[in-house]
Parts: sequence; structure tokens; C-alpha cells
Amino acid sequence: MDWLQALLLGLVQGLTEFLPVSSSGHLAIGKALLGVESGGDLVFEVTVHAATVLATIVVFRKQIWKLLCGLFKFKYNDETDYIAKICLSMVPVLIVGLFFKDQVEAAFNSMLVVGIALIVTALLLAFSDWMSGRRKEVTEYRNGISFWQALVVGAGQAFAVIPGLSRSGTTISTGLLCGVKRQNMAQFSFLMVLVPILGEAFLDVVGGDFTASSTGVLPLLVGFAAAFVSGLFACKVMIALVRKAQLKWFGLYCLLVGLAVLIFLA
Repeated sequence: MDWLQALLLGLVQGLTEFLPVSSSGHLAIGKALLGVESGGDLVFEVTVHAATVLATIVVFRKQIWKLLCGLFKFKYNDETDYIAKICLSMVPVLIVGLFFKDQVEAAFNSMLVVGIALIVTALLLAFSDWMSGRRKEVTEYRNGISFWQALVVGAGQAFAVIPGLSRSGTTISTGLLCGVKRQNMAQFSFLMVLVPILGEAFLDVVGGDFTASSTGVLPLLVGFAAAFVSGLFACKVMIALVRKAQLKWFGLYCLLVGLAVLIFLA
């Protein structure tokens, strides 16, 4: 991978991370279109995901600071309740990271998996949009989400490690199906991914995966910068879109892209 390919892929990651269209799936498609050979590691993917997580931290800095201030009051309040639910939501993806990492890395090398997962994303988005429109009453919980809902959303995030299965789309959809309001799910969905992605990046650094990666240092730096800048823009603009827009239109886009991938493979 050269620096120009890394730049383009970083832009793809930043612009698609905050929409329910699967940034990992678009990265895999982008690599195929640019002729980038998939290596035996996910260092580039982790790097650009860490960049968009950093963009999320910048955009949500006030909310994150409020949560941290509430945490260090050392009493159970709205902030500690919210943090506890975020921590609970991370348990399923932690289990996947510990026991199924090799299988996840193998999935990133399969365009067939990407195509099928994009179609699954489309169906999930359309179904959750339809169900949320039919629901008349929503039970109100503290911070807009309960512990059991947080765990179910976390399970959705764990399945979304499959490339093509949108993380934000899956978490928002599972939240809507569980009865969480869309405006509450948007923020929770983007905050719950902070620790897993940054933790994965930290483990790659400590474990020496970055130095052993087939991707050079310059492409990693360029990809990180491109994903951060584009992600910073996309996060501010597109979170409002996710909150207000009907998910079925994103589902239609994922369906068309997924079918295009399968037709190309055929």
C-alpha cells in the first residue's frame, strides 16, 4: 500500500464510519478497487478506526468530560450509570476479540462475506425502521437506556465486527428494536466503541503488531490523518442525519452495494 492509496482509504473510513453503511465493508471494497493486497493483519484497519474514534472524542468532548467529572464524584449518579451501561455493552465485543480474532481477520479477506453482510445490514436497517415506526409506547429508563438494552446493543456491536455489517447501523437498529429512542441511541452508539477500538490499537502497539505489519509507517500515518480529518467533518454533519433520516434509505444503499459486490464476484 502506498501513501495515495492510504489517503483514499482513510477518507473512505472517515466518511463512512458515522453512517450505517459499514466503514469496514467500504474499506474492503476500496482495497479491492485500488488493487491493495490484503495482508495478514488488520493494523491499517485498526489505525483508521482509531483515527475516527479520536474524531468522536473531539466532537463529544463536552459529554465525555461531563461523564468523567461525574465518575470522580465517587457516587452513583447519572454519569456513573451511563458509564456502567457503556462498560456492560463492551463485554460481548471483548469476548469476540479474545476468542475469535483470527476468524474476524480471515473475514476481512473475503469479498463474499462483505457482500452478504451488506445485504444483512440493509434488511436489519429496513426492519428496525419499520418496527420503530409501529411502536407507540416506549418505556423510559435512566439515561434513555436500560442495562439489558445496553447488553443487547453490545451483542449487536460484537456481530458487527464482520466486514460489511455496519457497526453503527447494527447498534442503532438493535437499540430501536429494543425500544430505545433514536436520539438516545445515536450518542450511545458512538461512545460505546471508544474503549474497544483504542484498546485494540494499544494492544497492537504493545504487542509489536505495528512494527511487524506489512503496511509501512508512512501509509499508516497518512491513513490516520485522512480518517481523522474526514471523520471530524463527517461526525459533526452526519450524526444529525442519522438521528433524523429514515434508516431504510441507508438500507437501500447497502442493498445495492451488496448486490453489486455479489454480481461482480459472480
